[in-house]
Order: sequence, then C-alpha cells, then structure tokens
Amino acid sequence: MYSINPIVWLLLTILELYSYIVLGYVIMSWLIAFNVTNTQNRFVYLVNDFLNRATEPVLRPIRRFLPNLGGIDLSPIVLFLLITFLQRLIVHYIA
Repeated sequence: MYSINPIVWLLLTILELYSYIVLGYVIMSWLIAFNVTNTQNRFVYLVNDFLNRATEPVLRPIRRFLPNLGGIDLSPIVLFLLITFLQRLIVHYIA
C-alpha cells in the first residue's frame, strides 16, 4: 500500500479544491454573461462575490501577461495549467 506524506496530501488537496473554486468562477461568469442568473438575487450575489474574491488575486497577475482578446479571458485556463503543473511537481519531487 502506498502511503503519502500528510503535508503533501494537504497541499494536493488544497490545490484541487482551489481548482474547483476556479471552475465555479468560470461557470458563474458564463451564467451571468448569458443572463441565466440574476445578480440582484442575494444568494447569487454572495456566491459571485466569494468566487471573485477567491480568484481575482491569482487571476489578475496572469491577465497582465496575456494579450487582450476582447471578451475572451484565457487566464483561468492558464491557472488550471499552473495548478496541474504544481500538483505534478509536488508528486514527482516531494512525494
């Protein structure tokens, strides 16, 4: 049976949970952009506010380096790639 260091497990779990938060941010932004959800609804507003506050500090520096493509935001894709790279780096070199 393969045992993993608890600290490595915690780091991998945090990165995976953050990737789910980024995915929620992407889905919520699509729902708002296509007028599927109403941001006047208190619950939708709170969820959107949480997702924005959790992802903006990480996505903002990525957006500075990406070219402006109009309405298309590729920063979440770059962030997913970075999270996957970090997870594999941790597994390969630390675990």
